[in-house]
Amino acid sequence: MNETQILEVFERSGALLSGHFLLSSGLHSRRYCEKFAVLQQPRITEALCQELAARFANDPVDVVVGPLTGGMLMAHEVAKVFDVRALFTEREGDRMVFRRGFQIEEGERVLVVDDVVTTGGSVNEVLRAVAESGGELMGVGLLVDRSGGRMDFGVHTEALLHIDASAESYEADACPLCREGVPFTARGSRYHARKAR
Repeated sequence: MNETQILEVFERSGALLSGHFLLSSGLHSRRYCEKFAVLQQPRITEALCQELAARFANDPVDVVVGPLTGGMLMAHEVAKVFDVRALFTEREGDRMVFRRGFQIEEGERVLVVDDVVTTGGSVNEVLRAVAESGGELMGVGLLVDRSGGRMDFGVHTEALLHIDASAESYEADACPLCREGVPFTARGSRYHARKAR
């Protein structure tokens, strides 16, 4: 699949939304990518992850790791292509960690995958967990890169879809939507978690 075809998948799935959103990065945005509108469809998820895996076909991979929740689904599907283990990290306090007995052996070659990246915060947390485990990072695969291509993880990185949201994303204290009194559009687990506090 090329990027135009992948964009069509997202549009048909109703995954690209407009409004006033609080992103997991803490930024506010006019645009939101509801990746679960796509990831809820097993055959589409499988096809997208096969495409992502194909972009790392020449890289030796022993284990695929993604953060809970969307990254976990992707890790499972990408790992099926390589016929290797799929692990996921979970948040423990303010850190992503391996739990449930998951371990990466010293020197195991790791492909990290995630769903949507804006600032790279979640991916960097997973990379830290992989490094602390002794794993050797081989690459980073993304469903959507919202950073405008500004993410540099220091390894082979691929994204299936690129959306430059930088012109529509704002720090909270500089958000024009807040100044205009536009209410948040309720999306994503972190929005609900912050609202509940």
